[in-house]
Amino acid sequence: MTGRSPDDPFLGERAEGVLDDGSYEATARVVDAGSDADERTVEAALRPRRLAEFPGQPRVRDQLSLVLEAARRRDAVPDHILLSGPPGLGKTTLAMIVAAELERPIRVTSGPAIQHAGDLAAILSSLAEGEVLFLDEIHRMARAAEEMLYLAMEDFRVDVIVGKGPGATAIPLELPPFTVVGATTRSGLLPAPLRDRFGFTGHLDYYNAVDLAAILTRSARLLAVEATDDGLAEIAGRSRGTPRIANRLLRRVRDYAQVHGQGVVDRAAAQAALELFDVDGLGLDRLDRGVLEALCKRFGGGPVGLSTLAVAVGEEADTVETVAEPYLVREGFLVRTPRGRAASALAWEHLGLTPPSGTSAPTLPLDDGEGRFG
Repeated sequence: MTGRSPDDPFLGERAEGVLDDGSYEATARVVDAGSDADERTVEAALRPRRLAEFPGQPRVRDQLSLVLEAARRRDAVPDHILLSGPPGLGKTTLAMIVAAELERPIRVTSGPAIQHAGDLAAILSSLAEGEVLFLDEIHRMARAAEEMLYLAMEDFRVDVIVGKGPGATAIPLELPPFTVVGATTRSGLLPAPLRDRFGFTGHLDYYNAVDLAAILTRSARLLAVEATDDGLAEIAGRSRGTPRIANRLLRRVRDYAQVHGQGVVDRAAAQAALELFDVDGLGLDRLDRGVLEALCKRFGGGPVGLSTLAVAVGEEADTVETVAEPYLVREGFLVRTPRGRAASALAWEHLGLTPPSGTSAPTLPLDDGEGRFG
């Protein structure tokens, strides 16, 4: 099934529906921000639609603009695009923008949803010429599907196996030219043959406070929220450099201002609301502080193993490692050593605690989590 035109009267019926091959038409999920909608739909409505509207990431934006403009001038499909970076920085938004700039439909699916080669074959065989296929979390795709994707990306062809055993035959199926946009939070897990088939690779970095404030200004306008510059700056400073978190905090501060204030998102409302939702001045939330408090108060600053630390805060080890740890390490609160995690001097200071006498917060050696020194 190909993507539908925005004028299709049946588009609204398919907005929340899933296609037979497990993907869905993403453009149907974007709605007016002023309508009654759930959080996920509102997030979709806040996404920029064009590269010119996309704030931050100037390097990736300029590079991607060049790739797309050159393809338009050649009247050809652009090279396959790989977007990497931490969650919430705009990889999905950029994939939507690629389709909008090319004026082509977009098909959305994810790596975990493709567990068999047949799943991918069903999606590929239904693509229209020039269509954009967005594969989120592409590094989690099954190995058999990856190998099929190699051939499809390079030669626009897949081999469909008919029959089993010695009598099985491979029937080549030609595909129309299309563009794969892959997104991954862990590009190192992509096999080299797959990574090399992307003609453009863009890495998204965390945003600075100025760019986040610009994003919040736009979001406040779309949500019809009255906000002051200092209120938005307060939210931006606690958003961990991530637009997704910034927009989520804006909606919570809006709720607080409507219930307990005058309906205006100012600095006082932002501070009171974020304190209520356990987000401190540096953007640390309940889990972040729980990890630091466990390290400092229960284990004397560490080092302590990841699994032991996770039990101490009542979370899974994967949650601590993937949700809390990246930000704590990036901001210098946590140190990863060959013997485990340890609290830095900044962590003790932030919690208002004094390190035990005769000890010092570690700074080196650091490692990459695999026992190798960085």
